[in-house]
Amino acid sequence: MTSSPALARKLGTTDAVVIGLGSMIGAGIFASFAPAAAAAGAGLLIGLAIAAVVAYCNATASAQLAAQYPTSGGTYVYGRERLGEWPGFLAGWSFVIGKTASCAAMALTFAAYAAPGGWEKPVAVAAILVLAAVNYFGVTRTAGLTRIIVAVVLLVLALVVVVGLSAGNPAGNDLAEDLYADGPYGILQSAGLLFFAFAGYARIATMGEEVKDPQRTIPRAIITALFIVLVVYALIAVTVLVVIGPEKLATSAAPLVEVVTAANAGWAAPIVRIGAAAAALGALLALVAGVGRTSLAMARNRDLPVWLAGVHPKHKVPHHAEIALAVIVSILVLTVDLRGAIGFSSFGVLLYYFIANVSAFTQAKEQRRYPKALQILGATGCLVLVGTLPIASIVVGVIVLLVGVAYRLIRLRVQRDAR
Repeated sequence: MTSSPALARKLGTTDAVVIGLGSMIGAGIFASFAPAAAAAGAGLLIGLAIAAVVAYCNATASAQLAAQYPTSGGTYVYGRERLGEWPGFLAGWSFVIGKTASCAAMALTFAAYAAPGGWEKPVAVAAILVLAAVNYFGVTRTAGLTRIIVAVVLLVLALVVVVGLSAGNPAGNDLAEDLYADGPYGILQSAGLLFFAFAGYARIATMGEEVKDPQRTIPRAIITALFIVLVVYALIAVTVLVVIGPEKLATSAAPLVEVVTAANAGWAAPIVRIGAAAAALGALLALVAGVGRTSLAMARNRDLPVWLAGVHPKHKVPHHAEIALAVIVSILVLTVDLRGAIGFSSFGVLLYYFIANVSAFTQAKEQRRYPKALQILGATGCLVLVGTLPIASIVVGVIVLLVGVAYRLIRLRVQRDAR
């Protein structure tokens, strides 16, 4: 294992909660609802509840593990410590690759709302480079900027709820009648897609080396952030489904803008666009921090190139990993359309949390904070939701896993031959 300087512990509970909120709200509200509606219509409300239950189980597993292993890397570290090197590697690989794609998707989402026509890709690259620079100069700046973004987004979402629900039900949508229209498979698929929206609390666990009093701070921050986001999601989901209906939601590129427009409040549309751009920016900001720190942990164990383990001597951040991430994501933004990346990201995240649940299940009694039944439910839920994702997402996910396995096998072979 390669040694490198430790990261600085600067984050308190509020900072950690805000980073989790910034990660979840941006991805969930503005990226997941439309494909979930396409899969299940109004049944996405049931899917949201299922995703929340699985996310809660995963959150308790992550909190329990993070309290015992308060270091950067999240389930990559937990899997290595509890299950062995290969499960840890698979968790870390799934996280890094899936969230790298998510970074590109969030950058493109930001640009779709903030950039003039034809300038989306250059603006997306600019956003990546600026936020990588923010992370580069210290995690406290990351937390401070995220706090502002989350405040703006929550105010905008409150505006959407008030304006939308005050309009009543202009389209005459009967949600109760449409809840089961697409059957259980569609509902489970929507849950798998919506699970992507709850993944932000992983960012808190992966920053375990930078929070103060991690045994107390990490569990509290994870549960608090998850509960706040669930309330926000439920309010927005009901509002959007009531005002514009599941069919229109399924095909909409900007559903919250359509809500205020349908409610005869066109004056609010620019405000909502600003909020959407801020939400995507907040998610991208936290994603860069989380992926950088998991890459750092993997590089320390030589599961990624050791150069990525570099920590800046002054700012105490994994600057090599974040520079590499900014370059890779910029290339993806310029060359690939990643709007369909949610399914693949969900595949990776669900596998990541499956390993987290199994790891937490093996913890000794004195390290346990939650009953083992939650880990059994969480692991089972992850496997079920993976199996109901779109076939293309499953195929791409399996291919990526095989690439990772091949890389590690080659690295181990070279290492053995060098002895």
